[in-house]
Amino acid sequence: MDINDLRGLSTVFAMIAFLAVCFWAYSGRKKHDFDEAATLPFEDDAAHINTRDARGVSSAEHADKDKGAIQ
Repeated sequence: MDINDLRGLSTVFAMIAFLAVCFWAYSGRKKHDFDEAATLPFEDDAAHINTRDARGVSSAEHADKDKGAIQ
């Protein structure tokens, strides 16, 4: 067994691993989880409205200041 045989085996193992990940990602059991994750950027940021930054200013106060600056 020389280096070329090892290279060939590593290529085969990499291809099998790739196909296994593809099969896992496109399986029906994971569809719900992936659909839920796909909508995360579009969800409401209500959970973050009352959070405070390092200075103790809430993000709602930042939003009020931003509105005043625009008007």
